[in-house]
Amino acid sequence: MAFEITKKNIQHKNLQIAIIGLGYVGLPLAVEFGKHFPTLGFDINQTRLKELQSGHDSTREVTTTELNHAVNLKFTSNYQDLSNTQIYVVTVPTPIDEHNQPDLTPLFKASQTIAKTLKPGNIVIYESTVFPGATEEECVPVLEKISGLCFNRDFFCGYSPERINPGDKQHRLTTIKKVTSGSTPDVADIVDALYNTIITAGTHKASSIKVAEAAKVIENTQRDLNIALINELALIFNRMDIDTEAVLEAAGTKWNFLPFRPGLVGGHCIGVDPYYLTHKAQAIGYHPEIILAGRRLNDGMGAYVVSQLLKTMMKRGIHIKDAKVLVMGLTFKENCPDLRNTRVVDIVDELKEYSVNVDVYDPWVDISEAQNAYDITPIENPQQNTYDGIIIAVAHQQFVEMGAQALRALGKPEHVLYDLKYILKQEEADLRL
Repeated sequence: MAFEITKKNIQHKNLQIAIIGLGYVGLPLAVEFGKHFPTLGFDINQTRLKELQSGHDSTREVTTTELNHAVNLKFTSNYQDLSNTQIYVVTVPTPIDEHNQPDLTPLFKASQTIAKTLKPGNIVIYESTVFPGATEEECVPVLEKISGLCFNRDFFCGYSPERINPGDKQHRLTTIKKVTSGSTPDVADIVDALYNTIITAGTHKASSIKVAEAAKVIENTQRDLNIALINELALIFNRMDIDTEAVLEAAGTKWNFLPFRPGLVGGHCIGVDPYYLTHKAQAIGYHPEIILAGRRLNDGMGAYVVSQLLKTMMKRGIHIKDAKVLVMGLTFKENCPDLRNTRVVDIVDELKEYSVNVDVYDPWVDISEAQNAYDITPIENPQQNTYDGIIIAVAHQQFVEMGAQALRALGKPEHVLYDLKYILKQEEADLRL
């Protein structure tokens, strides 16, 4: 007989939740649900499970204390342990491939795992970023085929897009308003009630799963385009010998000017999500021009940074071939260890094309992870009086605290300091974007 999930079940906490995928998104969610409900955190990465069971989170999104407070949370890699689950939440990555096409492989594998223990009355909620329609058009058929159950008769689905901002200690899972949705009006109410048990900022119930999917994908597409505009302005102002930051500070005195800054655009969201939207747009016969133009411009910023650095070095008589350059920072953003889709690698690769010797220094990254992901071995301690060029690529707090004098000390008597992240005053750096 089917287990009927009701708001009363949620209120009385008498149902089991399984979180599929324990990365930057899944773990905080599992911890919060684990404070209220019997919760299983499922992941196929045995190393990840062992570290979590020992009370350590290498992503630094969850503290040991927070893990200990999730008294109802258990971890597993055995799908059979999911057999008593009523609500599944999928939080696996949704990357793009080398052709900038959506790679739904993790999503399909997660759906296959769930389908093995899916039962009548169960709800499967997806949080992974996808194009509009993916939940019902791509994931549901996998669930139906393997489980033998019928969608919206035997089991149901929801979509509640993740809004995790890695490294952000102010905007946390519980304090960010959550968009929710369900495959039927009743299921939408249940999904909304479920998230309201952990989200103190409240929820916004979307009218359909497709609306919720579209809302998520345009959040980061909008940011991507805004940054692309500022990047293009920086290219123009640099040619005019105008300091971009000074222009933005002046323009920012108007109340409705948006405070975007130029730079590299990577990570698992902003540099990826627009391609999910453009993929779907092209599939229905529309070629998106503005979105793809913004992507092209942002993807080219690494090469532009290198061209600026090398031109300045040559003007100062520094030989490019076999020059030594220090790239400070490898993660996709400051104060977090997340290496996914970091565009700092574009700078590293471009420098190597000119036979430049590159050292990468980042106190936040796991060296073995950097080696496996990008074949880059970060150094542990940069030496003074060593480098012909220094690029501050990520604004880690450690770099900010060093100050101009300590950063300059890493360079040879004649060197070029490129402050890509505006952590120094204009007069303290040789170059700024």
